[in-house]
Amino acid sequence: MINNQTKQIELPAWRSFLLFSVLALSLFGLVGRAMYLQGMNNNFLQEKGALHYSQVVEMNVSRGMITDRHGEILAISSPVASVFADPQLIEITHEQLERLSGLLEMDVEDVERRLNREHSRFVYLKRQVSPNVTEKIVGLGIQGIYLKDESKRYYPAREVTAHVLGFTDINDKGQEGVEWGWEETLAGKLGSRRVIKDRKGRIVEDVENIRLPRQGQDVALSLDSKIQYLAHRELKRAVEDNQAKSGSIVVLDAQTGEVLALANLPVYNPNRRSSISSERIRNRALVDTYEPGSTLKPFPVAIALEINQIDPDTIFETAPGTLQVNRATIRDVVDKGDLTVAQILQVSSNVGTAKIALSLPPKILWEMLSQSGFGEPTGSGFPGEATGRLRPYASWRPIEQATLSYGHGISVSLMQLARAYTLFTTRGKLMPVSLVKQDKPVVGQQVISRETALAVNNMLEMVTQPGGTAPLAQVNGYRVAGKTGTAHKLVDGQYAKDLYTSSFVGYAPASDPRLIIAVVLDEPSSGRYFGGEVAAPVFSHVMTGALRILNVPHDAPANNVVLFQATQEPEGEV
Repeated sequence: MINNQTKQIELPAWRSFLLFSVLALSLFGLVGRAMYLQGMNNNFLQEKGALHYSQVVEMNVSRGMITDRHGEILAISSPVASVFADPQLIEITHEQLERLSGLLEMDVEDVERRLNREHSRFVYLKRQVSPNVTEKIVGLGIQGIYLKDESKRYYPAREVTAHVLGFTDINDKGQEGVEWGWEETLAGKLGSRRVIKDRKGRIVEDVENIRLPRQGQDVALSLDSKIQYLAHRELKRAVEDNQAKSGSIVVLDAQTGEVLALANLPVYNPNRRSSISSERIRNRALVDTYEPGSTLKPFPVAIALEINQIDPDTIFETAPGTLQVNRATIRDVVDKGDLTVAQILQVSSNVGTAKIALSLPPKILWEMLSQSGFGEPTGSGFPGEATGRLRPYASWRPIEQATLSYGHGISVSLMQLARAYTLFTTRGKLMPVSLVKQDKPVVGQQVISRETALAVNNMLEMVTQPGGTAPLAQVNGYRVAGKTGTAHKLVDGQYAKDLYTSSFVGYAPASDPRLIIAVVLDEPSSGRYFGGEVAAPVFSHVMTGALRILNVPHDAPANNVVLFQATQEPEGEV
C-alpha cells in the first residue's frame, strides 16, 4: 500500500520578515519621494509638465535699411512668411492638398511626400511666400499647417548698385558687399520670449520676455544714386561699344575720399538669385588687381620733384625712342626727342619716365609709393578688398625699377589708384576711402608738399590739352587733369601682344578739384585699345553729368573743348 501523504515545506521565519521589510521600505521611499517633489521641490514636475504647453520662441528683428547719402533707399526688407507643417498633426483632404500645392507652386506629390514624414515634427513646405498667398493658405483651414514670419531683402536699383550692396541669403544674412561687411550693424540681435501654446501649437499667452531684441540699424552709404546711375550707364555703353571683357569705374569725392559711385560689368540682379554667379558678383574695382600702366607715371615724377631731383622744366633726352637697361629695351611708340618733365607726362613717354625713376634711390621710390597707398588697403572696409602688390625695393633689378615707373611689375586695384590721385586734389594729402557717408571732417596724411602737388596738377592738365594723350577727356566749362594708361596684359608670365587693359584716371575742376573718376576696360576688342580712346570718353561723360548734378561752378569758358588728334601713348613694351 502506497503512502500519498504530502510533505510540509517549512520556510525560515526570517525570510518572511525580510520580504515584508523590503516592501515596507520601498513604500515609505515612494511616499517620501512624492512628498518631496510635490511639497518641498515641485519645480521638477512643473518644468516637465510645462514642456507640453510652455516654449521659448524667438523674437524677430528687422534688418536695417541701406540708403544713399541723401536717404534714398537702396536695400530694404519686406515682410514675408515661410509655410511649414507638423506631420504628426496634419489633417488634410485631397482637395485641400491640391489647392495648397497650387498656391505654393509645387507638385502635389512633393507636398504629399513632405507631409508624410512620420518621424518628423517640423518640415518646411516653402520659404518666403508673399503675404497675399499666405492669406489664401490660412483660408484653407488645414490643421498642422503653420506660418513663420520672416523677411526678404529687396534692392530697388537692382543691377545699378549690386556690386556695392551685395546680397543676403534666404535667412536674411549678408553674403557679399556691404550686406556682409556691415552685417553686425544691419542684422541686429534676435530676442526670445516664453509663451504658452495649445495642443495645436497656437500661442495663447505670452509669459515673459527672456531677452529683448535689438533691431538692425540703418546704414547710410556715401553713394549718390544719381551719379551711381550715370556711372553704371556710361560704363555699360563703353563695354558694349568696345566689346570689352569687363569694365570698372570709381567716382570719389576729391576732398574726402567718399565713394560717390562704383560700378562693374558684367553685373547681376540681386533680386534674382538665378543671375548670381562667381564671375558676376565680383566687385572688380576693389577685389581685382591689374598692372596700371601709364596711369602710375605721375607718382615717380612727383617723388623726383619732392626730393628736388628734377623740376617741371628739366629736359630728358628720349631719342631714339628706346632705352637700353642691361639686356632689356624700353620703347616709346615713336621717337619723341628731347622732352621736359611736363612733356614726358603729356605725351606719356616710357623712356623719359624710366630715366626719372632710375635717377631715384630705390628705397625712397618704394617708401613714397607705399605712402601713396600702393600695397596697402584703402580703408573702405569692403570685405575681400585687395591690397595689391608692391615688391620690396631690396630685390629690385634696374629694369624692374625702370618698368615700375610706367606701371609694370606692380599690381593695384582701381580703388587704390583712384585714392592715390587724392595727393593731387588735396595739395599733397592721401585721403582714406569711405563707402559710408562721412558727417565729420576727414583727416588725410600729408605725403608730398603742396608745391609738388600743384606742379603735378599742372602737368596732368596738359594731358588733356593739344599734344596730350587724352583730348577726349575734356569737359565743357571745366579744366580737367588726368592720365591715360594702356598696358599689355600679363598672361602666364608673358605680356600678350594683342590683349590690353585701357584706363584713365582724372579729376575736375582742375583749379579746385571736386571729383576723381577712374575707369578701366579689360581687353577691348573692337579695334581701339588706347586709354585715351576707350576710357577717357567714359570719364568725360560721367564727369560732365556728375558736375552738373552737384552744381559745381565752372572754372573755364563753356566753349573750352578743343577737338584735336590725340598723341598715341606707349604700350609699355619691354
